[in-house]
Amino acid sequence: MPVPHIRRWKPLAMTAAAVLVGITVPAAADAATTAPTPTAAAAGAYDDTYYKDALGKTGPELKSALHTIISDQTKLSYDQVWDALKTTDADPDNGSNVILLYTGRSQSKDSNGGDPDQWNREHVWAKSHGDFGTATGPGTDIHHLRPADVSVNSTRGNKDFDNGGSEVGEAPGNFTDADSFEPRDAVKGDVARMILYMAVRYDGEDGFADLEPNDKVDNGSAPAIGRLSVLKQWSDEDPPDTFEKNRNQVIFDKFQHNRNPFIDHPEWVGAIW
Repeated sequence: MPVPHIRRWKPLAMTAAAVLVGITVPAAADAATTAPTPTAAAAGAYDDTYYKDALGKTGPELKSALHTIISDQTKLSYDQVWDALKTTDADPDNGSNVILLYTGRSQSKDSNGGDPDQWNREHVWAKSHGDFGTATGPGTDIHHLRPADVSVNSTRGNKDFDNGGSEVGEAPGNFTDADSFEPRDAVKGDVARMILYMAVRYDGEDGFADLEPNDKVDNGSAPAIGRLSVLKQWSDEDPPDTFEKNRNQVIFDKFQHNRNPFIDHPEWVGAIW
């Protein structure tokens, strides 16, 4: 069995600038214009408008209210996801690059494709968990699609998330074993909040499976991903940072026009689960 490792939580949230200038952004889903990236919204900024029907609720009532709110979205094709990620995950220190999820590497936006050291589109909620593939809907929802190194993406595969395993040589700080994957400390909370967003957004409507987190690993093709107790811990210990908040705002303003509520209100994770 792999030797357990000691986890080290990030000491500070990422100090990336919240405003990015001169990034090429699709104005409709397929046309590109140059516009500044909006500033990440302050916590509670949308409580009187976007989230007003969810306030004061807990448990299933809160989950249902949030589902209704975030299901009002513009959907992208899988091809349009390429250009969207070049904006949502742009390196705040180098507008020509994107930040890769698991490695944290800054890499040219144009270095995307299928070669081992290029970047591709990682489905954080593995698309085989619910068998939605790359169909427009969960398969193209950029709230859980992130740029990732091709070979590291392959190492993660469709594994559930949990602590433990052996360190991934190409991505120090990430760990994996036969049935689970542990991302680096700086994005543990990001991963948790993306998974929980998917569980609220996709509940069996629109012809797709009802996605739910559980406290297991090795879920296979079931529409479930674990381990929920670990994901909740990750969300608590790695709160949303500037990069994650800004990404949520860009998706809302420029692409899907819906939000990940667990970035705006991390406390809603415990209120539902």
